[in-house]
Amino acid sequence: MTTNSMDQNQRVTKQPMSPEEVDPRQKAEQKKELEKKGNQLTINPGDRIDESKSLQEKAQQVAVDAPDITGEHIVVPTYFVFNMPDGSQKALHHVKDADEISDMIRLARLDENGNRVWW
Repeated sequence: MTTNSMDQNQRVTKQPMSPEEVDPRQKAEQKKELEKKGNQLTINPGDRIDESKSLQEKAQQVAVDAPDITGEHIVVPTYFVFNMPDGSQKALHHVKDADEISDMIRLARLDENGNRVWW
């Protein structure tokens, strides 16, 4: 893997995990949609699946950017980006692909002998 492609992969996998890391435009767009009168949303705007988005765009998409019941401000990415054993990356939607995310975590944690290993 070249330095350029490694740099690109590092940018792709850098996902927003704190309120300060969320793109202000994304935050404003979601807030505007939530406050739109007569808008009957069935899902959070950040949870929407758009297959036309690139891996990097999916990595930056945020499903939740709000205080939780304890008052702590939480950020939940819409997609979790996994580094695959072959060097590729895969974006899995936190709701639609929940089973596959669980499987990926289990694979990353244990080898065939039950030893904890990360790819």
